[in-house]
Amino acid sequence: MSALHLFVLAIVQGITEFLPISSSGHLILVPILTGWPDQGLFMDVSVHVGTLAAVLLYFREDTKGLTLAGLGAIGIAPARRAVEGTLYGKLFWALIIATIPVVILGGVLTVTGIEEAMRTASVIAGTSIVFGLLLYVADRMGTTEKLLDRMAVKPALIIGLAQVLALIPGTSRAGITMTAARYLGFNRQEAARFSMLLSIPTILAAGVLGGLELAQNADAFVWRQAFFGALLSCLAALAAIHFLMRWLAHASMTIFVVYRVALGLALFGLIYTGAI
Repeated sequence: MSALHLFVLAIVQGITEFLPISSSGHLILVPILTGWPDQGLFMDVSVHVGTLAAVLLYFREDTKGLTLAGLGAIGIAPARRAVEGTLYGKLFWALIIATIPVVILGGVLTVTGIEEAMRTASVIAGTSIVFGLLLYVADRMGTTEKLLDRMAVKPALIIGLAQVLALIPGTSRAGITMTAARYLGFNRQEAARFSMLLSIPTILAAGVLGGLELAQNADAFVWRQAFFGALLSCLAALAAIHFLMRWLAHASMTIFVVYRVALGLALFGLIYTGAI
């Protein structure tokens, strides 16, 4: 992989992972639009690990609270006492509940090969538009009063079921979970916060499994590329998260909807003309 390819891949992943515009869709488009070879699973895992590091750093207080809640859940009394009276005990279980549906169905799609069959420009174009418009409707209709201390089993399960749709390329895991959270009445910043915290177990599981599977086959050069890819994606993701949280403090999701619709229409135009 060339230095330019590595740079583009890491920056695209870092910027798009937590914005509601679909990181997987953009990663699939990179080789389609540039003619570069597919980056492969090892590099995909590396740049995802970089974005995981970014969300852990940015939400470090939440990370600490959720870690203590998890330790308390397995019987470590000092950890449980440390988060008593906070939202983290409830939030920990909400994230677990919301993660279960995508883990189950994601495994099914991977085994059957359906997921690979959906990695096309036309699918990404369609989902970019459709789920972008759904985000617009939910953002306009949703109230802005609920905070994460109102997150319970039912809304967590609804958001988790919505996250399953992100297995379709171009849907956007961040986008569909924010759509569901806004529909349920959580304010924009809290919807984004829960969406990003929800990425932690999924990316962590994929990173561990992918890393264990591929580590034996990677040489020193590939590991160096993986390290720099993770670092670049981490820095880009930190910038993207900061931008998103600042933006949602005073503005709506419309800017992302416009981008999604424009991207979808542009892709349909390229497909129609035979350019891709």
